[in-house]
Amino acid sequence: MSASTDLSNIKAVMTPEERFATVLSIGEECIGEDELLPLLNGKHSPVCYDDFEPSGRVHIAQAIEKVINVNKLIRAGCRVKILVADHKTGNSLNKTRIIGRYMIEIWKALGMNLDRVEFLWSSEETNRRAHEYWPLVMDIARRNKVERLMRLQVNADNVSATKLLDPIMRCAEILFMEVDICFMSMDQREVNIMAREYCEFNGKSKPIILLHHMVLSVKEGQKISKTDPSLAIFTEDSEGLVNSKIKKAFCPIQIVKGNPCLEYIEHIVFPWFGKFEIVRHERYGGNRTYLEIGEFIVDYGSGALHPGDVKASLANAINKILQPIRDYFSKNYEAKVLLNSVKEYLATN
Repeated sequence: MSASTDLSNIKAVMTPEERFATVLSIGEECIGEDELLPLLNGKHSPVCYDDFEPSGRVHIAQAIEKVINVNKLIRAGCRVKILVADHKTGNSLNKTRIIGRYMIEIWKALGMNLDRVEFLWSSEETNRRAHEYWPLVMDIARRNKVERLMRLQVNADNVSATKLLDPIMRCAEILFMEVDICFMSMDQREVNIMAREYCEFNGKSKPIILLHHMVLSVKEGQKISKTDPSLAIFTEDSEGLVNSKIKKAFCPIQIVKGNPCLEYIEHIVFPWFGKFEIVRHERYGGNRTYLEIGEFIVDYGSGALHPGDVKASLANAINKILQPIRDYFSKNYEAKVLLNSVKEYLATN
């Protein structure tokens, strides 16, 4: 089936309103929502954009959310460009390329629809059109004050010049890719707003921004860090390690807000399976299948569900999600080589 025929079928199956709802569903916040339906009505195949930094470990939310979001966008008739930020990691280009390819294989293993997905390497794109890219970077820098860039820093007391340049370069990459929709995590909100402001100032079409949720660390009060594998579930984790991490995870009884186990269930398990199954002994109420996150949240907040049962069921669900990755990397020789190379890099860093 040709791409044009496929798009025609999508438009025949989905109304503009359904395409609008599908695209909108991937974001917790949409900046430019009133521009989205006219875009879908007026453009045959809008171009959507995301990026990632190939830094090593892939936590489960990064793996699952990207697959879900890309597949929704493709289903709604969009094309997707994903920029691999291979020039920002501080590692050698060869090492970074291997990690980037490894991450792409993870998304393949999870079933990402690659029919209209294009992975682009930032080092190649910016070098190929350096005469366009670097003047754009400098112009964005000229229009933004240092105070604004400082507000984007995690540790404002220890900021290098490259850290100040990073949001400017990310903003330039959004504009450089000439896209209609950006779908990124909530921590990239300000960078995306900078891109829209720059377009407005120059009278150019502004990208619509879809910002998705960022899950919590499994430990109380800590952010996910790829340098500390105990803080999250990662795609290379074994079944036993997943069980151990979830068993130790912060999950206060009857507390919904700030509960990482409930976050994993809401933002990973429910979107993936469309349900959440509690498996427990009959004396404690027996098995229960939840089809709506709201109903599950109510029961947990009331005390009808014990954290121990929730954790065991969550670990079971996560292992089911990760099993296709384990199978893929055990059977696919090239993928296995990439995984072993990445493990070697992680062991030496």
